[in-house]
Amino acid sequence: MRLHQDLHRDAVEVLTGFAAPTPEEGSLREEFLDHLHAHGNAMWRDCAPGHLTATTAVISHDGERVLLTLHAKARMWLPMGGHCESGDTSLAVAALREAIEESGIEGLRLLPGPLALDKHKVWCHQPYSFHLDIEFGAVAPPGAEAVISDESLDLRWFPVDAVPDPSDEATRRLARRARTALTSLTS
Repeated sequence: MRLHQDLHRDAVEVLTGFAAPTPEEGSLREEFLDHLHAHGNAMWRDCAPGHLTATTAVISHDGERVLLTLHAKARMWLPMGGHCESGDTSLAVAALREAIEESGIEGLRLLPGPLALDKHKVWCHQPYSFHLDIEFGAVAPPGAEAVISDESLDLRWFPVDAVPDPSDEATRRLARRARTALTSLTS
């Protein structure tokens, strides 16, 4: 139970400290915080109105490419991500765990973040619910080879500026922000 409280507290701290880069993300930040205050189980899939999730754009060591999964359920090219689990002690831990599980790449290095917020409709509960997504970036080591997971139909590297369709603007935005975060660390 303590881990659950720690994860909830971490989410509040992360969101409170998040400097929203757009007005829309500022509104999402407030909505996510309100949701956390209203729902003690906001971090878990069983929170029917919606729950916080962690997503990670995995980029190549040089920042030129992003690794995307052709998600089996969504049928879109998306970054790695998903639900928090009982062993996750923070959103960053959840984001990195999801990225490693779905990419098969050991040695990923999480960039300072989060980098973005997104809310999207999902079907975890009927008729639907929402993922309140906290988005991070991670850097793959040079020569990293991805291994497709059971959750994916395909897994490929794409140029950051050429994310293929079908995808969405949130994926494109996160890939660009991850590249920018890496560039700011190396310059």
